[in-house]
Amino acid sequence: RWLFDHAVCTVYAFCGVLFGLCSLASLAVLSTVCCLKVCYPAYGRCWAPLPGLRLGPPLFAYGPEPYGTACCITWKAASREAVLYILALFVFCYLLPCLLILVSYALILWTVRGSRRAVRQH
Repeated sequence: RWLFDHAVCTVYAFCGVLFGLCSLASLAVLSTVCCLKVCYPAYGRCWAPLPGLRLGPPLFAYGPEPYGTACCITWKAASREAVLYILALFVFCYLLPCLLILVSYALILWTVRGSRRAVRQH
């Protein structure tokens, strides 16, 4: 069971979500930079990171997990605000970065394949 009070549970869950999102955002930015360097070398030097999505995390969206041993997002949220937060978190902080990573590496593979064909022809 969770040994601490609800405030520590909220901080623990918030930090877990925050650090996970930071990790995924870092991977998305790195894949985008790699894609720009490989696929568009002229634009790779002048690229500046876009401002990130600023999503104010409500502290009521966190609570104990079903088994009660740790804390995370309350996936069975009752309030409209919590449901919208979880949906926005899923779409903007998970699906879009994953899609960006997949598209970036697909473009890199496509560019490398085209370069290999060009080298073989010469």
